[in-house]
Amino acid sequence: MVSVQHVSKVYPLYARPSDRLAELIPLIGEARVKEFWALRDINLRVEPGEVFALVGPNGSGKSTLLQIVAGIMQPTRGRVVTTGRVAALLELGAGFNPEFTGRENVFLNGEIMGLSREAVEASFPSVEEFAGIGEYIDRPVKEYSSGMYVRLAFAAAIHVDPEVLIVDEALAVGDAMFANRCVRKLEELKERKVTILFVSHDLGIVKRLADRAALMMHGQVAALGTPNEIVNKYVGLVHELQLRDTPSEVGSYRHGDGTSRIVDFAIVNSHGEKTLRLLSGERATIRLRAEFARESKDPMVGMLIRNRLGIDVYGTNTRVEKQALGDFAAGDVFEIDFAIDCLLSRGEYTLTVATQHADGGSQDWVDDALSFVVIDPRDTAGLIQLNTEITWRRNP
Repeated sequence: MVSVQHVSKVYPLYARPSDRLAELIPLIGEARVKEFWALRDINLRVEPGEVFALVGPNGSGKSTLLQIVAGIMQPTRGRVVTTGRVAALLELGAGFNPEFTGRENVFLNGEIMGLSREAVEASFPSVEEFAGIGEYIDRPVKEYSSGMYVRLAFAAAIHVDPEVLIVDEALAVGDAMFANRCVRKLEELKERKVTILFVSHDLGIVKRLADRAALMMHGQVAALGTPNEIVNKYVGLVHELQLRDTPSEVGSYRHGDGTSRIVDFAIVNSHGEKTLRLLSGERATIRLRAEFARESKDPMVGMLIRNRLGIDVYGTNTRVEKQALGDFAAGDVFEIDFAIDCLLSRGEYTLTVATQHADGGSQDWVDDALSFVVIDPRDTAGLIQLNTEITWRRNP
């Protein structure tokens, strides 16, 4: 369990080094010091066995909060209560001695976590195999690349049998194969009811792993909810900030500057009927209608399909398809069809539709506008249907 109770963190800011000395002088020094509140009155509770994600823009306080939860940093106000063995993977290679070898650092990390040397020795083969850095395990870590650093750090953190695991962007470094291995390991820990608190800018990972999520803005929790709700709010916020130089309030499922508005959208099956159920392999149409409130020169229209974990499966727009739409005046209405072969495997999916300016700015973006299912009597695996044909020969 992790309980964050009214936690705040403030840093003094000085215009020049001499202001640090002036701070000691009553009244005069106080005027020269400015305060930066990295966190303001944070209250969170992560239940035992829960996977909880923090999302938000850079500088919102996510990493500061993780450092306080891990005990690396003390809060200015409030407190954090944790139960069970806590393992943390924060800054790249944090806690490693650069002069020690990888092997020595694994043993040092284990002993710091309270494990006996015998326990570390028993788990070391698994750590070495997971890290996959070969003979470099016996080289000083100062010689490691950033990818090797994070491989060993992640392997060491997850093999101390933690009851609470704290992870800050561990998947941001390393190749795709290692990232997939890390995700599978986190899913394994989730099944074992390990409590996980993590930060990630990979929104697909947030939807895939988290049970709940929080959106952080300006050192505060702006929203709490399901991963799907929080990711959509965050995406909306990012698009709003791209259009304005000043900070905006938390976005919603729908965002844009209102130059045009999508007034209708639907999926149409091969029989010309609106539907939320498609057969795998069926020819289908994604249809949307929009109205223009203001003049727009050469806008774009796009669509995006995600699976139930929030992973982008397929997306395109009129520019990618080399379809110029021309110019529109206020009051104009248009309807557009995206005809596709539904080569998705069976499962649940969402459809996002959008109208955009020529430079990519959002006019009207409707995130996860509707959900639909794909039906396939065949028991295939993966996300897509590749229309496989099999030929075979006996004794060729």
